[in-house]
Amino acid sequence: MKTVQKHDLSFDELDELVRPAPEVVEFEEVSNKMVSRRGFLGGGVAVGAGAFVMGSTTLAAGKALAAGSEESRLAFKMVKANALDTVTVPEGYKWEILASWGEPMFSSTPDFNGATGGTGASQEAAFGDHCDGMALFAHHGRQILCVNNEYTNLKTLHANRTDGVPATADDIRKSKAAHGVSIVEIAHKNNQWSIVKDSEFNRRITADTEMDITGPARGHKLMRTSSDSKGVIAKGTWNNCGNGQTPWGTYLTCEENFNGYFSSSDENFSLTPEMKRYGISHKDWGYKWAMSDSRFDVSKEPNEPNRAGYIVEIDPLDPKARPKKRTALGRFKHENAELTIASNGHVVVYLGDDERGEFLYRFVSKHKYLAGGNNRDLLEEGTLYVAKFHDNNRGEWLALTPKTTGMTEAEISIHTRIAASKVGATTMDRPEWVASNPNKVEVFCALTNNKNRGVKPNAGGDATPAGGPNPRVENNFGQIVRWTPMNEDHTSSDFKWNLFVLAGNPAVYDDANAGSQNVNQDNMFNSPDGLKFDSKGLLWIQTDGNYSNAKGFEGQGNNQMLVGDPETGEIRRFLVGPKECEITGAAWNTERTTMFISVQHPGEKGDSHWPGGGQSVPRSSVIAISRKDGAVIG
Repeated sequence: MKTVQKHDLSFDELDELVRPAPEVVEFEEVSNKMVSRRGFLGGGVAVGAGAFVMGSTTLAAGKALAAGSEESRLAFKMVKANALDTVTVPEGYKWEILASWGEPMFSSTPDFNGATGGTGASQEAAFGDHCDGMALFAHHGRQILCVNNEYTNLKTLHANRTDGVPATADDIRKSKAAHGVSIVEIAHKNNQWSIVKDSEFNRRITADTEMDITGPARGHKLMRTSSDSKGVIAKGTWNNCGNGQTPWGTYLTCEENFNGYFSSSDENFSLTPEMKRYGISHKDWGYKWAMSDSRFDVSKEPNEPNRAGYIVEIDPLDPKARPKKRTALGRFKHENAELTIASNGHVVVYLGDDERGEFLYRFVSKHKYLAGGNNRDLLEEGTLYVAKFHDNNRGEWLALTPKTTGMTEAEISIHTRIAASKVGATTMDRPEWVASNPNKVEVFCALTNNKNRGVKPNAGGDATPAGGPNPRVENNFGQIVRWTPMNEDHTSSDFKWNLFVLAGNPAVYDDANAGSQNVNQDNMFNSPDGLKFDSKGLLWIQTDGNYSNAKGFEGQGNNQMLVGDPETGEIRRFLVGPKECEITGAAWNTERTTMFISVQHPGEKGDSHWPGGGQSVPRSSVIAISRKDGAVIG
């Protein structure tokens, strides 16, 4: 996920100040691997004869379906790309606001104040900012929605400051409270979805909420701080990006760009190589949390960053339950946590590390899932693996163990990136959301983009050559990779892979930047990010990319949501968001007649007043989408 902070630098660009982009090499060898549009569509010149397979049908059949065959499973008329400051959905559909940043969750909470951004106290009892991943839990006829609140727009959050820079302890309190997770009961009454105020399930989990440290890193010396000498209780979760959901009824929230909140009051403090690998710097990204909370000052608390960057498990039905940081699933910039139960009963969680040149992971539980049994600690123990892709459309999962890495289990959990580099995993084009098909043993991952492909090893020690599932140098458009575990077993060490789609712009380019054959001038897009399967096995694709609608991105409009059919390769645009937003997160009600998604950071550069219109402050919101005839979505 991206954001624009001070100086209009993205998260990745700020990281590169700590881990500078390497020099570009001569591209002779890389060019030999470069995939032309014609060569790619013909079967994959550089990445293997089966690298691109739209689905189980032939390419010709896939092309016919993309043109609008009657055989299509996508039962809606495709929305055209646009740059409007509103949400656009297909004919016969409607959308409404469910909840927006600052909306009160309790009757005693004051209404949102756009002129000031509210106070620390009001934000602690209101819906968080920059909504992202989400999950819906049905409980005795009631609906409990968990929504991540990834980060904030400083100028709107601190509207009481002319420069948008936090200046007081209450500013920091408000900022920390705007992050984390919002848990709310929702209901559909009088033909309208809304928050049930004062529900016993309503609560905010923020950067100040206490949570248990579990797994191999619990109690390790690298987890100990002045306020937690035993290293067993962490405080807070923030920059929560994607999510996961367990069959035993818990919510998984994923800590991504945690590093941007730490700074050092001592400019001479020596940052360790491990800190640099995770993007820790002497300066934060404008949040200034260390101003009133010393745990964010690495010169005072050098171990505090080691306590962030994990999957956090939350029980949404028990407001008194303390969240648990599951260190067995590794520490990196987590995008989402896609959980499935393998045929042998083990829990498998697929995980992406959203940074250029980082890796794709898999966790396999030590113990097996037992339907109706006590599964609460299945994420406590297990083995973490990292993906190695080969150009022959084969791949393998490399185990991260003391034997393979020379590190202890605790060190692997804390410095997972370093462990993955040691075993020679494949560096990827920013692995974002992972989605597992509920009706077939296959998994997809959005590789959103990577401008640094084909460069020398960077400060973290990882080269990013073009090839395999990352076929393009200076990849501005992204792609979606698909793999099938051998023997239909999610715990198998081996898999086969291909590319479901190579995003691009065929209106501008006629080479690899035009994209794959299932991309055309009507359905083109860039930077696939969010992925989610529905119960029919359709893949919903959400974008967080370039919305300039100019030059190489001409005609692509605002960020959007599309639907893909894995069986045919057909892709149609379902929704277009307002200006300068990202479309992310997805959940359905039990009947699948309503779909909930997040519209994050509308107007991140100042050119939107969605959803209020006029001169109102733009507000990240969860919207509810339904068909006007009440039928199933999709």
